[in-house]
Amino acid sequence: MESFPDQEFSFSNWDYFSFVLLRPVLAILFTLSLLFFGWFLAWKLVLVHVPLVQEIFGLRKKLVKPKPAGRGRITQFYNRINAQNPLQ
Repeated sequence: MESFPDQEFSFSNWDYFSFVLLRPVLAILFTLSLLFFGWFLAWKLVLVHVPLVQEIFGLRKKLVKPKPAGRGRITQFYNRINAQNPLQ
């Protein structure tokens, strides 16, 4: 490559505007758009299905189910004992 020492390159006002203001703003906007797009995808694909996130953001109302009378093994055990030895 051949260099020309007698020619000087000068930047115009548009070049300074582009270099100082426009390019950094566009870079920041591009980065933020990628972050928001990634967050949107994560929200739609994964986070909406996590029960803790659903409860925090009120996406699902917690249903209260009535508990059955004889619901566990301990209850059945004591019922059998009481049936075999009734109180006098």
